Amino acid sequence: MYIDLIIKIKNAQKAKKETVKSNYSKLDKAVVDILEMKGFVKNSEVKGKGYKKYIEMNVMGRKMIQGIRTLSKPSVKKYLGYRDIRSVKSGFGTLVLSTPKGILSGSDAKKLGVGGQLLFEIW
Repeated sequence: MYIDLIIKIKNAQKAKKETVKSNYSKLDKAVVDILEMKGFVKNSEVKGKGYKKYIEMNVMGRKMIQGIRTLSKPSVKKYLGYRDIRSVKSGFGTLVLSTPKGILSGSDAKKLGVGGQLLFEIW
């Protein structure tokens, strides 16, 4: 799940590790792509075949992960319309949403005019 993936990345950055491996899922790959676009991860690659697929990431990006706040949990899901999307930490953070157009950052969702389920904030 994406929460475990983010914690792995954060811990690897704190321990000054270069790469991290995590099990592959489409949701995790979409989250990694957003983190890569925002500079928290340098690059990522899907390796393996079939059920043995995994994501290998170079985690020493431009930014270090300072904090994470999960907004939706499996038991309590929170939704937000595109008009209510605000910046995180005065623009230094990123909001990640699950929308009908896929997993998007808050700024991209606002540009496209779609809301959705809140996943997490990262700064």
